[in-house]
Amino acid sequence: MSDEVLRVGVIGARGRMGTQVSRAIDEAPDLDLVATVGGREWLFALSDAGSQVVVDFTHPDVVMDHIRFALDQQIHVVVGTSGIDDERAETIRGWLQGTDLGVMVVPNFALGAVLAARFAREAARFFESVELVELHHAGKADAPSGTAVAAARGISQARAAAGLGDVPDATTIETAGARGATVDGIHVHSVRLPGMVAHLEVLLGSTGETLTLRHDSLDRSSFMPGVLTAVRSVSQRPGLTLGLESVLGLD
Repeated sequence: MSDEVLRVGVIGARGRMGTQVSRAIDEAPDLDLVATVGGREWLFALSDAGSQVVVDFTHPDVVMDHIRFALDQQIHVVVGTSGIDDERAETIRGWLQGTDLGVMVVPNFALGAVLAARFAREAARFFESVELVELHHAGKADAPSGTAVAAARGISQARAAAGLGDVPDATTIETAGARGATVDGIHVHSVRLPGMVAHLEVLLGSTGETLTLRHDSLDRSSFMPGVLTAVRSVSQRPGLTLGLESVLGLD
């Protein structure tokens, strides 16, 4: 499939991300944008057009139905929609058993965000404590973001592998939510503001020093190289792939 023009459909093509994804695919010489549908439109337009890969940028409430539809139609899937938790990931793995289809779920397509999460895991082994702040536009449906959840889980695993204990926190009096959410023992704080796109800040601290890692997506165009990489790769990766790290050779 890598030697031919790949036929691609987009679900959620009327939204802000879907519009840019459709444009990026249409402009790529090795990809053919054959179908674009909105989140509530006729999905069979994707299979009728012969889509080999479908990209989904819709809503957590409907994304699982879209994945199930695509797999039933023997179409590989790239998922940029939030809300794929551990339970849903296991469901997708079950759907993929006995097939050669691929599903790639990517919390953040920005290559800098992937690298920031990787750097944070490396640094977390050497610091006593770490917290995350994620900032997004006011229209985002989920909090914390999938990017922040994935980063927090990776950091927690890195700390455990290094033999580190719980992060220090002497809080005994708290207004509900003041310390943010807790993901695998890591505090994650969510900000939602008009004017934001997608931003991740990792703050690490030990006695006498701090380290801050921050990634900013200032425009949705920053996600397009990652989207195209996922589209080109998913058919070569049967089963469920979480994130872009393995595709980029970072795992």
